[in-house]
Amino acid sequence: MWDRLKDTAKGIQQSRSSGGSSGRAGGGFGSAPGGHGGSGGGSRSQLLGVFKTQLASMKTELKSGGYRDASMAICALVAAADGTVDAAERQRVESLIVSNEVLQNFPADTLRQRFNKHVDQLVSNPQFGRGAVLEEIAKAAKKPMEARAVIQTGMVIAGADGYFAQAELAVLREACGVLNLSPTEFNL
Repeated sequence: MWDRLKDTAKGIQQSRSSGGSSGRAGGGFGSAPGGHGGSGGGSRSQLLGVFKTQLASMKTELKSGGYRDASMAICALVAAADGTVDAAERQRVESLIVSNEVLQNFPADTLRQRFNKHVDQLVSNPQFGRGAVLEEIAKAAKKPMEARAVIQTGMVIAGADGYFAQAELAVLREACGVLNLSPTEFNL
């Protein structure tokens, strides 16, 4: 299954590089809305679509508390990537979480509670909160399938607005590190 994901991502990367990418290192994931500084939104949408499909195909296998907790931690880390989380952003991410097909394996109130706990930690004491959140994410490293699903979940949340901010990419790379995964596997 992961080989198919890698092959699809590689195909998207190759089509991007042969299709007139701007030559900017890292491709289009960090580009702002409107496509400035990278490839068009199509390749981003394709890759996010692949991640959503892969996650949905593993829905029956992603029912552990470890996946749930690490996913809520990465959602909080992505939401707080720029250093702030206002009420509107918190509500938007909560909405994405409870509507996510795979995360519907878990009670919505539990997801909200865990997400908000991590956001509160990140906002009230960024240094301590970041350590606690990364520690929660790292617990998923014991199960490689779940670890990959955690990163994919974070990417789906980060890309929900149509682009990835550089701060979001940075925290996703950092999460890959604590999960012993290569960021290049996810085109980060």
